[in-house]
Amino acid sequence: MSRVYNFSAGPAVLPEPVLKEVAEEMMDYGGTGMSVMEMSHRSAAFQQIIDEAEQDLRDLMNIPDNYKVLFLQGGASQQFAMIPMNLMKNKVADYIVTGQWAKKAYQEAQKYGKANKIATSEDETFSYIPDCSDLPISPDADYVYICENNTIYGTKFKELPDTKGKTLVADVSSCFLSEPVDVEKYGIIYGGVQKNIGPAGMVIVIIREDLITEDVLPGTPTMLTYKTHSDAASLYNTPNAYCIYVCGKVFKWLKSMGGLEEMKKRNEEKAKILYDFLDSSKMFKGTVVPKDRSLMNVPFVTGDKDLDAKFVKEATAAGLVNLKGHRSVGGMRASIYNAMPKEGVEALVAFMKKFEEENA
Repeated sequence: MSRVYNFSAGPAVLPEPVLKEVAEEMMDYGGTGMSVMEMSHRSAAFQQIIDEAEQDLRDLMNIPDNYKVLFLQGGASQQFAMIPMNLMKNKVADYIVTGQWAKKAYQEAQKYGKANKIATSEDETFSYIPDCSDLPISPDADYVYICENNTIYGTKFKELPDTKGKTLVADVSSCFLSEPVDVEKYGIIYGGVQKNIGPAGMVIVIIREDLITEDVLPGTPTMLTYKTHSDAASLYNTPNAYCIYVCGKVFKWLKSMGGLEEMKKRNEEKAKILYDFLDSSKMFKGTVVPKDRSLMNVPFVTGDKDLDAKFVKEATAAGLVNLKGHRSVGGMRASIYNAMPKEGVEALVAFMKKFEEENA
């Protein structure tokens, strides 16, 4: 069986050179005579793996020294609770709800204090990003929260909201490392790694040091306190060691590809191929307002559920897999993360053209 083009939204496609390297080291990592899967997280060999992974991520993102990098478990969804538990000193936070995951984070925050929904695009099935240039920011808000790229709905903040001096917290799960970012604009920037960086089972949190304190909400578990993990350099308990190892490989791959400037260029080029076709097609339509389109997740529909199902089935048979849209939107979705080669997008568009001709 040859490799397919995997358009899954996550767990998602990984770079082939990384998979090959990992396969070669499966039985014996660096002459240790064992796999990283079997290795003590307290060993010198693993310490080197995690240190290098962190340093490479710092290099890629130009992370300032006053930010900590934490490799945590529980995925992005656990951050929905961890953020208010650690940051809600005034028990007030403002949420911009632009999709399912921002909505879940907003709902979770309500358990810990007053969460205000200060902007949303729910009225149009999250198909656009609301104007965030002059929002009703709460004077006593502890932070303003966004999900920067909406995996399900295919929208992306092209400009960050004006938080009027309040700390910005951003979930970047599905656009992590897809383009350069200015880390200093955020108090916390975090993402589940299973979309654009590594295998499932981990979240990376980049957090400004002044936000890491012992002053957390009463009853916050030890494991859900940022200080616990920061003080122990992500090794308070056994971390997802194998995932950290693979992420480290991906960071090195990204560096070898030319870093985040180069990835942005490649991602824009790939997305343009698909969006240009959608804009010219009579059968397929993109579902997002053009100015808010994501480079990573591209939802599209034919307008006919049976035709959508036929398309997904035939595409799968042609080696273009995981194109079924999220159940809340229907239709199709192509996730074209960093590791998706341009050839994969070209193959998808060629198949769409052929399908359109045959089913016109």
